[in-house]
Amino acid sequence: MTRPHALFALLLMSAAPVFAAEDQSDRQHGEQDPEIIVTAPYARDKRLVATAISVLSGTELQRQTRSSIGETLARQPGVTSSFFGPNASRPILRGLDNERVRVLTDGIGSFDVSNTSVDHAVAVNPLLADRVEIVRGPAALLYGSGAIGGVVNMRDLRIPREVPDSAVHVDAAAGVASAADERNVAASLNARLGGGFVAHVDASIFGSGDYRTGGFIFGRELREEAAEAGGEVAEEARARGRVENTAARTWDVGGGIAWIGQDGASLGVAVSHLANRYGIPNTLEIEHHDEDHHDDHHDDHDDHAGHAHEDITLDMRQTRVDVRGSLPLGGAFKQLNVRGGWADYRHDEIEDTGEIGTSFFNRSWEGRIELVQETRGGWQGASGVQMFSRNFRAVGEEAYIPANETRQIGLFTLQELDLGRVRLEGGARYEHANVKSAIVGRERRFDSVSLSAGGSLDLGRGFRLAASLARTERAPSAEELFANGAHAATRAFEIGNADFRTERQLGAEAVLRGRGTGWRIELSAFLNRFDNYIFLSPTGAEEDDLPVFRYAQADARFYGFEIEGSLKVVQLGQTRIDVTSMVDYTRASILRGGGAVPRIPPLRSIVGIEAGSAAGIGGRLEVEHVTRQDRIAGFETQTPAFTMVNASLNWQPFGPDSATSVIVQANNIFDVEARRHSSFLKDVAPLFGRDLRLSIRTAF
Repeated sequence: MTRPHALFALLLMSAAPVFAAEDQSDRQHGEQDPEIIVTAPYARDKRLVATAISVLSGTELQRQTRSSIGETLARQPGVTSSFFGPNASRPILRGLDNERVRVLTDGIGSFDVSNTSVDHAVAVNPLLADRVEIVRGPAALLYGSGAIGGVVNMRDLRIPREVPDSAVHVDAAAGVASAADERNVAASLNARLGGGFVAHVDASIFGSGDYRTGGFIFGRELREEAAEAGGEVAEEARARGRVENTAARTWDVGGGIAWIGQDGASLGVAVSHLANRYGIPNTLEIEHHDEDHHDDHHDDHDDHAGHAHEDITLDMRQTRVDVRGSLPLGGAFKQLNVRGGWADYRHDEIEDTGEIGTSFFNRSWEGRIELVQETRGGWQGASGVQMFSRNFRAVGEEAYIPANETRQIGLFTLQELDLGRVRLEGGARYEHANVKSAIVGRERRFDSVSLSAGGSLDLGRGFRLAASLARTERAPSAEELFANGAHAATRAFEIGNADFRTERQLGAEAVLRGRGTGWRIELSAFLNRFDNYIFLSPTGAEEDDLPVFRYAQADARFYGFEIEGSLKVVQLGQTRIDVTSMVDYTRASILRGGGAVPRIPPLRSIVGIEAGSAAGIGGRLEVEHVTRQDRIAGFETQTPAFTMVNASLNWQPFGPDSATSVIVQANNIFDVEARRHSSFLKDVAPLFGRDLRLSIRTAF
């Protein structure tokens, strides 16, 4: 079957009115309906929002949880990850990453340096997640101009939201997995203190060894290079099994206290500490002996080898303080929300000799104040102010980003009008950003304005059509402005441009949602046109034996779609069987002859069959197919297609109304070789091979 015909068949299969069976909600804390969105100043109904939003909670969150937030979300519609090994993996939304995607903890930034390099982990802990929401499109701009691509908001329970029914409430989870000899345990406790006060403590421990992959460790082109070089490296290049230096050890502790009033007022604070030590996958070192090359020059292959990571370990620590409060009001406004956070972050990059090569330091704080309007005549909304401060510095061999400071202040509003069959919404954000580096001797000030408008229409018969249009602006980051030095993690010498202009985007999105007895479907399509799009571009020059990549600005275009759904095919007594499907695709180009945008994921589909019963027993069998990516940018290699087969069984041993659940999974059953095109390390760090997983979650 040709590729166009295969694409057409996938679209037909996914366009059937199908959608996954409803997840069993997590009943441990009065979990909200998965259709209710909490990533907003007030709860919003997902079915009425004009842009695409995904929610991961309950049993599905338990099934998908991995060591990093990127891998936890990598199978959601429109989402992939950077996968710099399993422990440094950041979400990528619709091909947009780094500065264009904000990763939040309960509405506040993660306060790390994961945006500066793909080898830096995100400082959030999925093991303690109660719920994760992915907001794509203009609604994400409530959380900063940096959210031009979207927002990932992980909600935890460190600041209690409600008084538990019992004097003490405990949540606990544990898991093991075979591919990386993984083991983890997490637990939290909420204690009722009286007078509306609730105390919270939690802790988690995660450990893993070097992970095992299916097929060859190194990509085809590297194997061919090694074969030409001959000797031991040719044999090494054909290695299979475990990817060296990918073990990890993580621990996390936190405590909080909150006062929760009966009238909706609340105030709470939490303190936490996260420690994460993980290895970076090694590259393949290939030595070439060519008489035409002198000692002081190296060809591209030597460059790739000579700057290989050899047992580099990152030791990350973060201490953070979080505050959340709510005050009910009267008159035109019903509630005032306050959210704030501060963090002290450091990570050391430790060489195989045990010496620290580079240290990164980051102190940040962020605060939000939101004023929620009383609903009147179908009109509701919220407005607020957001402030952000970041002090960053790096010391050592790879300190390619000079010390810098970023200050931002933003004003935002979100307004909705319910007219019955028609629902309208609009948003606006003004942001002033100040980015400076005393070492460079430059200071830049940016003013950005973002506007969005949209609405949804009830079409009847269970269908609703939504559409939105947004004009957004993003100030360049300190990394894009001031970078200047060797960056071995990405095999490049990176150079910024302190004269960059504001990045602008004009975007449109349409979403069709449908639901009925035994079926549900959601189709979304998007088109984003960028002016002054910032990207890393190869120059062809070399510096410090590394290819030079210079940040550049040009016009760009992104477009694509996501389709997901399920259909009940049979009911056998108390057992329901559904067929599910998901397809997503993104295409991105630098306009005026610039070619493809780097690391854009290809077409992907996941088709499965699920069974669930009223007795609390269920299962799923699925096939995931990712097509070949041969539309590549300069210095990229093509990524082969792959097909994985996964299966899982879930059981609630004490009945469907119990908070105890057990999930057994077999992922990549046939142990295929799979590589993620969005990864800088795809040619030396494939995805996991066959992985057997067991997870248990309970509450009492």
